[in-house]
Amino acid sequence: MHSRMKKYLLMSFLILPALFTNAQVVKDNKEKASNNAKQALLLEEKEKYDDAILLLTEAIKFDPENINYPYELALAWYSKGNYKAAIQLLEALVNRKDVMGTVFQVLGNAYDKMGDREKAIVIYEKGLVKFPNSAELHLELGNMDLIKKKYDKAITHYEKGIAINPGFASNYFWAAKLFCNSEDPVWGMIYGEIFLNLERNSSRTDDISKLLSDTYKKCIRFPKDSTFSVSFSKRLVVSPNTIDVSELGKKEAPFTKAVYEPLHMLALLNESTNDIPTLCRVRAYFIQSYFSNSYYLKYPNPLFDFQYRVWKAGYMDAYSHWVLYKGDELGNNQWIKANSKQWDDFMKWFKKNEMKLDTKYKFLRTTAAQ
Repeated sequence: MHSRMKKYLLMSFLILPALFTNAQVVKDNKEKASNNAKQALLLEEKEKYDDAILLLTEAIKFDPENINYPYELALAWYSKGNYKAAIQLLEALVNRKDVMGTVFQVLGNAYDKMGDREKAIVIYEKGLVKFPNSAELHLELGNMDLIKKKYDKAITHYEKGIAINPGFASNYFWAAKLFCNSEDPVWGMIYGEIFLNLERNSSRTDDISKLLSDTYKKCIRFPKDSTFSVSFSKRLVVSPNTIDVSELGKKEAPFTKAVYEPLHMLALLNESTNDIPTLCRVRAYFIQSYFSNSYYLKYPNPLFDFQYRVWKAGYMDAYSHWVLYKGDELGNNQWIKANSKQWDDFMKWFKKNEMKLDTKYKFLRTTAAQ
């Protein structure tokens, strides 16, 4: 064998094992980094941020190219309240090719926590240029407008966020809050209940449950015996003397006037108060009428589709008590105790049946017939 060939083969035998060994080391390090990160996330859930920070710092050493580890480390520092440390890490990520929209969100939040709200807005806007389809960044800019009492601009951002990602709950939360305290609470009722279905168990869930109950009671009034009024839009007040049944379901009529308020009015004809049991009956009447009269074809709405599924399953009463729970906790607890089997069966059904939304199946006030 030629001496050069022998030398080449010898070098190959020396290099190949080294390459295989290096590849194995890289693979092992990536696995160690991943395991560290998983443990760190569990520790953060228990608010053990110092331990999580140590694990994530090691993860970065094991796998320095993975952007997720410095991002998660920044989140840990942010949760711990060290916003300067979070900013330092995140500023180093914003110009990377693999940067995520949430990097800009958390960075802006950190500047806001530091008292530099204008810098936060600049960061959110910069992020939105790079990630125009970020529901999270629309949320943050909406919140900035809300603080400045620029309510129309805030709603625009929240609804853009809803359009982009209909499954992201936070934009519904703030849109519901704004609309329930506006001249058109009807949209707050719809956005709020969609939010409840997307985020079923949190302090914000309790907040919106109370808001919806209070808004019902504000919009449905019984000023005197046997008289009442319904107004889910301050531009329109419907009473027994003014209701025009002939307007029901007319395509050219706005949804609030043509369907929402008249059906609530008809449901209240034999009622005398706006307490929770009454509202549960009203909600059941509404959804039955909405589908039995084909209004769902003229005014499609995934929330009402879901309510109809609940009603068909036989759980509309239990579901409405859940939606309005915070409006009367004592009364609702008494109802649950008296109807324990129905409640338990509903909760089992509810866990297996969720409202599914996507960009093709969603609700937006701006595209609904108003």
